[in-house]
This record gives sequence, C-alpha cells and structure tokens, in this order.
Amino acid sequence: MPLAIELAAARIKLLPPKALLTRLANRLKILTGGAKDLPARQRTLRGAIEWSYDLLDEGEKTLLARLSVFSGGRTLDAVEAVCDAEGNLPLDSLEGVSSLLDKSLLRQEEGLEGEPRFVMLETIHEFAREKLEQSGEAEGTRRLHAEYFLALAKEAEPELVGQDQVAWLDRLEAEHDNFRAALSWSLEREDTELGLRELGLRLAGALWWFWYVRGHWREGRRWCEEGLQRADAAPQLVRARALLGAGGLMYKLGDLEMSVERLERSLALYRQSGDSQGAATCLGYLGSTANDLGDWERAEALLEESLALARNSGGSWVICYVLDELEYTVGMQGDLERAKALGEESLALARESGDINSAASANNNAAFLAMLGGDYQRAQTLFEESLELIRIHRNRASEAVALNNLGLLSLILGDHARTMSLSSESLRLCEEVLDPLGVTVSLDTLAAVSGERGEVRRAARLWGAAEALREAIGIPQPSEDKRMLEPFLEGARSRLDEAAFQAAWEEGRTMTEEQAIALALEEDNEEHSTEAEPA
Repeated sequence: MPLAIELAAARIKLLPPKALLTRLANRLKILTGGAKDLPARQRTLRGAIEWSYDLLDEGEKTLLARLSVFSGGRTLDAVEAVCDAEGNLPLDSLEGVSSLLDKSLLRQEEGLEGEPRFVMLETIHEFAREKLEQSGEAEGTRRLHAEYFLALAKEAEPELVGQDQVAWLDRLEAEHDNFRAALSWSLEREDTELGLRELGLRLAGALWWFWYVRGHWREGRRWCEEGLQRADAAPQLVRARALLGAGGLMYKLGDLEMSVERLERSLALYRQSGDSQGAATCLGYLGSTANDLGDWERAEALLEESLALARNSGGSWVICYVLDELEYTVGMQGDLERAKALGEESLALARESGDINSAASANNNAAFLAMLGGDYQRAQTLFEESLELIRIHRNRASEAVALNNLGLLSLILGDHARTMSLSSESLRLCEEVLDPLGVTVSLDTLAAVSGERGEVRRAARLWGAAEALREAIGIPQPSEDKRMLEPFLEGARSRLDEAAFQAAWEEGRTMTEEQAIALALEEDNEEHSTEAEPA
C-alpha cells in the first residue's frame, strides 16, 4: 500500500487526481515509474507483487490464482469447495490460506457469526486473475464458482421464509458480490453454452426473494430479465421461477403493466407443469397488482383462488402473504370483521412458522385497518410491533412503510412534530431503496402536515408533485391513504384562495422527484401567518 500511494503520487505531475482515479481500474499498468536507482520490485506495483509471487511454491501459486475467481471475499468452505473441488490442489487448502495470510497476499476479516472471511487487495486480485487466465484453468474454476453459489442460493430458498430467515438473508447479502460474478459469467456465455446460461437463470430465480426483501429491486429485475432473454430454451419451471421473480420485482418498482404480463406468463407455465404452489404465488401477486389499482372485485377473485391452491399445496409463507392481501381487500370494501379474522389467521401462522417478515406484514395490515376504524391505541401498538420486527429483518422498504404509517397516525392524533420526523425518515428510506410509490406516499403525508402547520402553498406543491409522480409510474394513490388524507387536503384547500392553491399545485406537478424530495425535507423558513389566506 505505501508503494501504491507513492507511485500514484508520482503520477500527479502528469495526471490530476480525477483523471488518475479513472485510470486506476488497471492499477498494475498505471502505478509505475519509481526511481530508476531502486530495485525492480520498488519501481512498479507489478514488480513488487511479482517479487512476492516468485517466493511462493507451486501449490501456493495455484491457490492464489484460483482464489481470484471470488469477488467480495471468500469463506473457508467456499475456498475448499471451489479451489480444491477435484482434489488436485497441490497443498492443503487451509494450510495454503494460512501461508498466503502470512505473506500478506490475503487479509482476514471477521464475517458472519465470527466466521473468518478472506479478502484480497484489488491490486493483488488483478494480478491473481491474470495468473488464473495464464494457467488455462480460468473457465473451469469459474464454472465451479458458479455451481457452488447456485447450490448456496438453492439451499437458502426455503430458509428465507423460515425461523432462520434473517441469518440466511445476511449470508446471501455477504455473498452478493460472488452471486453477481457468477451471474455475469454464466449469462455471458456463447450460444453453444446453453447449460451455463441456464445456470445463470436458475441462480436469478433462486435469488429473487432475497432481492425482493432486501430492496435490490432494480438489480434483481435486471438479472431476471437478462436471464430470461439469454436462456430462452431453459425448462418450463426454471423460466416460470424467473418470470415470477421478474414480476414480483416489477411490482415493487411500480411497473404494474409489465408485472402483470410476467406474472401471467409465469402462471401459465406453473399450471402446465402442475406446480400448484408456484401458481398460488403468481395469483397472489396478481391479486396485489389489482389491489394497487383499486380493482377490489378482481383482486378478491384472484386472491381467493390463490388461497385455495396454497392451502392444498402447503407453503405457509404463501398462505400468509395471500391472507394479508385478502385482509386488505375485504377491509377496504368495508368488511372489517372478516378482515380482522383473516389478519389474525395470518399472524398466528406466521408466528407458528417463525416467519418474521410475514408477522410484520400481518401486524402492519391489522394496524392500518384499526386506524381506519378509529381504534388508534390498537393501531399504535400494532404499528410499533411491526416496525420492531421489520428492523430485526432489515427490510428497508418495509421499514419505510411502517414509519410513514406511524407518521400518518401521529398526524391524525395531532402530533405534527412526530409526523414530520417519522415521514421524513420514511421518505429518505424510499429514496434510498428506489421505491417510487413509497416516495409519493411519504410526500402525501408530509404535505398534509405542512397544511396543518399553515404552510398551505408548500403543501399544495407537495401534493401536486406526488400526483404527477404517480401518473408517471401509472399507479393511483393507495385507497387507504386517500381515505385518511382527504380531510387534510380539504382543510388545507379551504385556508387559501383557490387560484393560489391551484397555482401551487401545478407548480408541484412540474417538479422532478429530486426537487419534490428536497422541498419535503427542507426546514420551513416561511412565516405561517403570511401564507394562509381566507378562501
């Protein structure tokens, strides 16, 4: 590292820092030019690494090259499985790792639950990749790497909805760079290598729920779509799983039209294959899209069909998901008694199976219906329980929803300062995870509290911006939010001349999402008394 810094500093005479930074993708070429009277190993970064490499025995050299196939670190189990899969490594892998640590070619970090994780400086990594290419083992090692991480993703799938779901989600998060490397390599194969591209599609299908829960929506969608395009000859169930993943992720991104198209294609494949649980899941998400569009009759029919299939085919998380959606559907149609019963069944099943994510969702839905029914104390308790579970689960998108719901409840109870704090935090999270619908929901709540505080023009601009953003993504305002916020909108409108209110609203409609977020989060410097005018 000191040599790398010294060589980079020497280049400043030729390249300004920004230009140098863009060229550091290939450190071994750019970091040269040490004093000519120094030993070769001190004149270039490549020379320094080559000198250390030459001190290794053949087994250590082979291991170092094979280790370069990993990205973002590697565990001992992964090293043994990938670097010595065929028992042809010339030394014990554990001893080899220990030796490379002693020679500073690897670094050790503490991984999950104290498990050691081994990483390389990127300059070492670049050098080792070159050696792997020169060895003739690159393609075979990359195949072993991709197969290992596909096996890990498949092992994790059922665990992501079970009692140990948080630990498994964290494990997949820790290996996310390795999954990316495996996906990139497998999906970039030539037309003759259909099996490898199918491997990539299988991996995308196995990871979609991880991407869904942890907020990697755009990335997950991209991998599923690329896999479907590149591996169009894959078996029906492999394509069905990836289509389900693409549809679910598009749903989270607010692209409902494309979501429905992917889900319907997936549903057809699952039905042709006789996979009832897959079909139930597709029907559940199709019901969710109908809910978001306010088509209660269609939503209820889809969800009832999904629930019947899910009960017959098992899979408690699917049943929990559909019960939650059905609770919302019938509750929004006014049948609060049945909605409460559905929610209680969902929560009991989630607790029994140890499914934290489903329990959080059940609490949140029950809380919202309690708020709609005027039982604010129950709503407060359930919202807070939901938020606590979500934070254990580390689902950032769901945390944003829970925070805004608590903000909305605080607004109803007249605690404007708490509403601003909670819904502002929700808005920041929605921006972070790229949740377009979540952004508009938080903007609506912050607009309402601005109106209550006398900042009526600001409120109108925020409402106008939220409306335009929803039109851009093709999703109407959630019915429950509209019902709760309508009195605040009418109250704000009554406190300002209609022409001025409409002008501010139209101004908000011209804002970009970034401008609207900045307005919502900026400190209020306006005098409340000068803004409000009689109607």
